[in-house]
Amino acid sequence: MNLKPLSDRVLVKRLEAEEKTAGGLYIPDTAKEKPSRGEVVAVGPGKVENGNAIAMTVAVGNRVLFNKYAGSEIKIDGVDYLVMREDDILAIIA
Repeated sequence: MNLKPLSDRVLVKRLEAEEKTAGGLYIPDTAKEKPSRGEVVAVGPGKVENGNAIAMTVAVGNRVLFNKYAGSEIKIDGVDYLVMREDDILAIIA
């Protein structure tokens, strides 16, 4: 895939939703929510403010937590991705 996000944008692939709850109950497909976790696939060069480049905090391969409604969904080669601003990412999962 030759896709390079611009500015402070990040390309994220959603991680699979949980199949069962912490208590061991299986979640049916109709009740599953879209996961709000994903893996960073590509990052832009960073934002420029007042002529100064601000480096990106996230890197390719990071697992991140983001808002449920963050980003724009796109499909590339049959795979769903999200393009979002770095500000939409809430945390890096260690």
